[in-house]
Amino acid sequence: MSASRRGTTSVPGPEEPGSAPGSGPGAGPGAAREPERDGPGSDLLAALLDGMDAALCAFDADGVITHWNREAERILGWSAAEAVGRRGFAGWAVRTADADEVRGRLMAAMDAPGRQVHEFALLRKDGSRVLVRTQSAGVRAADGKPAGVYCAFSEVHAQIDLERSIALSEALFDEASWGVVLLDVDLRPTVVNGHAARALGSGRTSVLGRPLAELVTQGVEEVEAALHHVLAEGAPRELVELWVTVPTAEGGRRRRCWRSGFLRLASPLAEEPVPLGVGWMFQDVTETKLAAQDADRLRFRSGQLHRAGRAASECEDAAEAAVVHLDFALAGFADHALLDLVVEGERPAAFVASSSDAPVRLVRAAATPSGGGAGPGMPLVTSGIPVRYGSGHPALQAMDRIGSVRASAPGGAAAPPTWAVSRQWPPDTVHALCTVLRSRGRSLGVVTFLRSASRPPFERPDAVYAEDVTLRVAALLDLARELRG
Repeated sequence: MSASRRGTTSVPGPEEPGSAPGSGPGAGPGAAREPERDGPGSDLLAALLDGMDAALCAFDADGVITHWNREAERILGWSAAEAVGRRGFAGWAVRTADADEVRGRLMAAMDAPGRQVHEFALLRKDGSRVLVRTQSAGVRAADGKPAGVYCAFSEVHAQIDLERSIALSEALFDEASWGVVLLDVDLRPTVVNGHAARALGSGRTSVLGRPLAELVTQGVEEVEAALHHVLAEGAPRELVELWVTVPTAEGGRRRRCWRSGFLRLASPLAEEPVPLGVGWMFQDVTETKLAAQDADRLRFRSGQLHRAGRAASECEDAAEAAVVHLDFALAGFADHALLDLVVEGERPAAFVASSSDAPVRLVRAAATPSGGGAGPGMPLVTSGIPVRYGSGHPALQAMDRIGSVRASAPGGAAAPPTWAVSRQWPPDTVHALCTVLRSRGRSLGVVTFLRSASRPPFERPDAVYAEDVTLRVAALLDLARELRG
């Protein structure tokens, strides 16, 4: 028979040796149910008491202990046989000087509504003291009269740890400065904080239970792979940077970089670790990553210009040096570069494409890489026949504006090759950037940089770099013409 079971039958306490079970001051509420002491109800009560995580004791109306479970024995060291039947805690579980105050505060719960919370310093069996937090409430008999008090208690530090954990959870899921998402083993969100909901472009409740593919339009494969790894192997040691595309509240899309950390969640109540899901915490570092990428790109392009200048200085022919500059400019920037020059003798200060008396005629002077493949460009031997650029061609627009013109095929990667071929560009071209060659106040021609579908469209920083390259090329071409006389 378990110790808590003996507690329910009010066995004699140390103060009343020889008294019969169910009689004397040690008899508690359990004594009135003498026929059930060995019944299934008594066994169930004993099992419930012993299985509780909190320590529990009960007092009858006279303050005699009637119940004492295993957790109470673990905390204080006193067994149920030693505790049940004693009147209060005086002289054994609390100092004599504090006994009256402790007893009064505990027994006051018998007549007070609801639960009473107190903190007491109790004595362990070995004489050491432990601070406990108690929750006590009155027990009523069948006729409604006060019959006793039950008291659940735990060590204060354990209670504080629990409260800290709860407070941490509440803080994380309130308005933390990073996104927090809890996902089940099927990788469906179960809890989402406000920051994460805004990052996903949705509300906190509308994302719950939905597949990640409905929340992340691009990059979901990488996210799911990371989550599966955490479920199978545990959390990675380092943070992971994931690029994703998510919808916005306005119905658009935006590409973001989330620096993510993961935790595998397991049940603390299971004998073996059973995964409950994954905790995903992330912070948006898109602006920082883009700034770092821009700095790296600028550093690389500056290095390319420096290397191009050194290589061009070793060329005897100024025209060859101009092509060298284009070769160096292509690295990490574009797939092709075309050099079209104004027909000899036609070098006004500016050309107007729509003018009938001064039409722009451009002749292909060089292409890099030569032959459409990889490798350095070579100047082409031209017959002086102008390139068949139609009206409104980006190269002619650049000449007209004396500036840069960007163009992209409608549909991007899905555009047919005819869009590029009709503009006298390689068939795989999807994006183009045309910059005018200017030297000594004159337009000498146009440099066209081309990108395939594997590269993004040209942006304003790309145009600035292309103009810097074109200025150097224009100066070298102007020098070549002057030397030829």
